[in-house]
Amino acid sequence: QVQLVESGGGSVQAGGSLGLSCAASGYTDSAYCMGWFRQAPGKEREGVAVIDSDGSTSYAEFVKGRFFISKDNAKNTLSLQMNSLKPEDAAMYYCAASTRHCGTYCSGGYCFRWDFMEYWGKGTLVTISS
Repeated sequence: QVQLVESGGGSVQAGGSLGLSCAASGYTDSAYCMGWFRQAPGKEREGVAVIDSDGSTSYAEFVKGRFFISKDNAKNTLSLQMNSLKPEDAAMYYCAASTRHCGTYCSGGYCFRWDFMEYWGKGTLVTISS
């Protein structure tokens, strides 16, 4: 089992930046692919960014160049730096993990589907004011 706890959400103006963190505990060695997902009211949960155990990253098109995912293995912490925030970025952001590698699953977009991940945090809310 892997436990995930997000932090860092809050309110920010459009164009601003915000950093999210996720503390992982439990059997973290099995969490090969970790990522950030988000869900806005009335919308499906969607993948934002993922990072594999080798440090390779993949991003959803709508955040490329603005969001950056990183992982500190020593601290078992996953981070998401969000820059140039837009009103449409407002959502509940979730940290997630899978016992599978992101790898080739990302080429077909599967790693960005909510059902690719097996472990989830409870989420942290990001609101954007225009």
